[in-house]
Amino acid sequence: MTAALSAVGLRVAYGDVVALDGVNLHVTEGRVTGLIGMNGSGKSTLFKTIMGIVRPDAGSVTIAGGTPTAARKKGLVGYVPQSEAVDWSFPVSVRDVVMMGRYGHQGMTRRTRPADRDAVDQALERTDLTDLQHRQIGQLSGGQRKRAFVARGIAQEARILLLDEPFAGVDKRSEAMIVRLLREMAASGHTVLVSTHDLHALPELADEAVLLMRSVLFHGAVEDALEPTTLARAFGLEA
Repeated sequence: MTAALSAVGLRVAYGDVVALDGVNLHVTEGRVTGLIGMNGSGKSTLFKTIMGIVRPDAGSVTIAGGTPTAARKKGLVGYVPQSEAVDWSFPVSVRDVVMMGRYGHQGMTRRTRPADRDAVDQALERTDLTDLQHRQIGQLSGGQRKRAFVARGIAQEARILLLDEPFAGVDKRSEAMIVRLLREMAASGHTVLVSTHDLHALPELADEAVLLMRSVLFHGAVEDALEPTTLARAFGLEA
């Protein structure tokens, strides 16, 4: 299978604090990969480095054969950040947020075309947000907010979707819907990398799992990742 996303020898440090050290990761297309690790293990830094938001001190990232910058410009990669990274007071509607996913298709003028409106309508319908599309984004519940950002990725037609803790503070209905959407996207050939603390939901969510503690400790089958001795390495626990 083709590696849609590759990281080789990534090292990122914030001053004296090393967030990533020698990370090697190859994620294949058409699969959901679960990223597991304790707080401070480097998951968010890894996402930001893949997106090109953070520049690594060493190593490189390749997305669909090119650089993160090129992938972003082509709209190949979509990113759902942690809730804490979003200004929910910003005066934009749910539809505005989803329409942001179409910017890469609109060119310099950002002129909305019928194809853009259709893509947004379909994304809102798939995430069950049509009736809420005109609300200010901050007025939504935690689960609805996450679904709005997933809808943005769907409207963007991104081939690679990165989700940083999408189930944190999310109701069970929204969690089930997000899991279903991610599985559908993988089945249609998309690549999904999602970080989560919900180990119980991992078998239903992911095809494979990565355990991260500043470097990749394990990458393989979900059932093997959930072995107590394997989890202990990532979470610093006794087996």
